[in-house]
Amino acid sequence: MNFIQMLNAAWRRTDSMLCVGLDPEPARFPPPLTGRADTILEFCRAIVDATAPYACAFKPQIAYFSAYRAEAQLEKLIAYIHTQYPGVPVILDAKRGDIGSTAALYAREAFERYRADALTVNPYLGTDSIAPYFAHPDKGVIVLCRTSNEGGAEVQLQRAGNAYIYQIIAQRAVKQWNANGQLGLVMGATFPKDIAIVRRIAGDKVPLLIPGAGVQGGEIRAAVQAGCTRQGNGLLINASRAILYAGNDADFALAAARAAQRMRDTIRSHI
Repeated sequence: MNFIQMLNAAWRRTDSMLCVGLDPEPARFPPPLTGRADTILEFCRAIVDATAPYACAFKPQIAYFSAYRAEAQLEKLIAYIHTQYPGVPVILDAKRGDIGSTAALYAREAFERYRADALTVNPYLGTDSIAPYFAHPDKGVIVLCRTSNEGGAEVQLQRAGNAYIYQIIAQRAVKQWNANGQLGLVMGATFPKDIAIVRRIAGDKVPLLIPGAGVQGGEIRAAVQAGCTRQGNGLLINASRAILYAGNDADFALAAARAAQRMRDTIRSHI
């Protein structure tokens, strides 16, 4: 089963478009986990177990692991998700973007070493910088399009002819890069009007990964109504810190579960 098939099945099975981001910061962990060599793995496993009933996908951010020399813990975490929750896709958030020969190695890292089901990539070096990921047709390639940060406008809202750069990225993703039917697009929840434009460009078959719906302040209702497909899905609405750090004591996992359930239900209510 390829990434898009996994995602479609997960949407149906969980009746959820919530993607739980795994951005572990050991300084924010509750006391029971402090001082352990495997603290990042244990924290993330507890979050996964608590939120799995409400999530259609998990999205570990690689920098939060590599900065703490925890790449081995990331490998074990993804293996754990695949074993305990088969069929739940894991998106490795790395935003890779480099020349073709280097991109081929990044693809091996994501898909062979970490065994992620999908990877976020930066398309701003052009087609040859993302083509190596297409050599893994069963894996998802999620392309940065209109990102949730304010500074993204400096590039993404530049005009090229009659379109903005982010619109050109969306057009190329649909018309040129998606020959294997494996692409998704990153669209910030902070810009619902742009989400609606990209949904019209991309049609119903391209999933949109929507960061910025939690702490960054993106409004869930507007994002859902702008980007939801006619089938009532099509979105991966990511929440990280709002779920991970909903509690700060021994009951942190229970607090995370409650936060995930609330967000899942909020998303549902706006479809």
